[in-house]
Amino acid sequence: MIIDHLKNAHLYAQPGTRLHAAFEFLRRFDPATPDGRVDVDGDNVFALVQGYDTRPMGKCKFEAHRKYIDIQYVHDGGEIMGWRPAGDLEVANDYDEEKDVMFFEQPQAFTPCEVTAGLFTVFFPDDAHEPGIRLMGHAHVKKVVMKIRIA
Repeated sequence: MIIDHLKNAHLYAQPGTRLHAAFEFLRRFDPATPDGRVDVDGDNVFALVQGYDTRPMGKCKFEAHRKYIDIQYVHDGGEIMGWRPAGDLEVANDYDEEKDVMFFEQPQAFTPCEVTAGLFTVFFPDDAHEPGIRLMGHAHVKKVVMKIRIA
């Protein structure tokens, strides 16, 4: 897992890579973009633009993916994203290959990360994550989740 400011994205991706294409999209992101999917490179790199109200702790679910890396960039607002190694968690739902997601039971302990406007997280397949948790003072979030195919 990585958490950093978008201005430092160049530290994590070489030009010509899928990660680089994802970060370039985020640098040019227009907040007027409506919610939904935006293709950058077909199924290899795409954005899921989301606007939503965050939820209280305990109302979100831990998830992990196998085919895609997630870059979750908060454009406006803020939220807490929980993190825990996927191998430490008990599976709640079997892996759904079509949706590339597996959900986990809520762990007793996890690392909470405050992610506010201008910050991004990178979650790799071994990183279980629980996005969307309410951060004090922030209820609505405008976020872009970049999906980067690894397989």
